[in-house]
Amino acid sequence: MAEKPEASELSEAAAFSQIVDSEIAAAQRFVALLEREQQMLIKGEVDDLLDLVREKNGIAAELVRLAAQRKRLLSASGLPDDRQGMAAWFAAHSGASSVHSVWSALLAVAGQARELNRVNGELIQERMQNNAQALEVLLGSNAAANLYGPDGQSAPPSGRRISDSA
Repeated sequence: MAEKPEASELSEAAAFSQIVDSEIAAAQRFVALLEREQQMLIKGEVDDLLDLVREKNGIAAELVRLAAQRKRLLSASGLPDDRQGMAAWFAAHSGASSVHSVWSALLAVAGQARELNRVNGELIQERMQNNAQALEVLLGSNAAANLYGPDGQSAPPSGRRISDSA
């Protein structure tokens, strides 16, 4: 006859599951913002990006807080607060298969967020390069090269000035 898990083990698993469920919900909100950001970058609708970044930062802070709670649970069990600690926790709580499935779901959402963030970074880099090229065309290649001096400060425009004596 199989032994029943102790009440403390069940409450630890429930607490762990609750934290991971919260992490999943926050990570899914983060993914939704990353998807919205990607669409804005593709369409060139950058006016609301600052607000979106503020939202992303708020969710990122929430994710950090939740991860810290999860790590405290691992540490309280005498385990390292990394993937090896997670594997050891699952080995010690073999009856917590539902926690294992939510953990797998969290890893999947985190992978999706990482990929979206990578693509968005590339889109931002591309947009910055396009803006730099457009600025160079608008100012003339010589003037664009002299926008900033060696000290990083704005350099005065070339010595050419519009003469009002003409």
